[in-house]
Amino acid sequence: MTEVAGTRAELAALLKSGGRVAFVPTMGALHEGHASLMRVARGQVGGEGRLVVSIFVNPLQFGAGEDLDRYPRTLEADLAIAEREGVDVVFAPGVDEVYPGGDPQVTVEPGPLAEILEGATRPGHFRGVLTVVAKLFGLVRPDVAVFGEKDYQQLALVRRMVADLCMGVEVVGAPTRREPDGLALSSRNRYLSEQERAVAATLSRALRAAQERVAYGVPAARWAAMRVLQAEPGLDLDYLALRSADLGELPDYPEPGTEGRILVAAKVGTTRLIDNMELVID
Repeated sequence: MTEVAGTRAELAALLKSGGRVAFVPTMGALHEGHASLMRVARGQVGGEGRLVVSIFVNPLQFGAGEDLDRYPRTLEADLAIAEREGVDVVFAPGVDEVYPGGDPQVTVEPGPLAEILEGATRPGHFRGVLTVVAKLFGLVRPDVAVFGEKDYQQLALVRRMVADLCMGVEVVGAPTRREPDGLALSSRNRYLSEQERAVAATLSRALRAAQERVAYGVPAARWAAMRVLQAEPGLDLDYLALRSADLGELPDYPEPGTEGRILVAAKVGTTRLIDNMELVID
């Protein structure tokens, strides 16, 4: 049975027993992609461990004009998914519980990796992300935390924070879950009309086109992806980037065996979507 904690004290009481703890932080509006993270997390600690999921829409990571108020809150449905996946504890605090007294005076500075890609478009976003993740790590005290590869830059930054600040948490990345047409599962997909949803699937087609051409070099892979994206007038492209696995620079002709990522962000209608895929140079 899944137990629900709304306060720090309730969470501490539910986690006072021993055993390894796996943690999946979310902002709610759960879907099959989140459920897959829970299954990965359970596999990390087994039946004897504790699986904790947080549901908290973090205001610190939303900038001016972004969709904080619009972001879906579906707690009852979220709890049903958590129960189905065998989650032991759901931590669903209010804003005052996470940020007593208002915005924190001390935050996590994410460094230069937060200034590119999503960070260039959304200044301050990753400061809010890392600050809340650090707070949640302090409250849950997990042994392992699972994040989806769909938010790849977030995953890279959490890994860097954990390493640089010696947090002692193992960070595991879980593969992106997709619809049959390739669209990455996202809470924001519910904003798309039927026509917009068909347009959104162009993102994954572009990434696959790059994968198929990367053996001929990074410029060829970029061109293949751009050709797909530019053929869809319903897309408003923000960025397309080919990077190393740690999001550093990727040479035009990497050594065989080099691992990289191709990342894309675009608006479809009023909805901003991101996606990425692995690149392996054979």
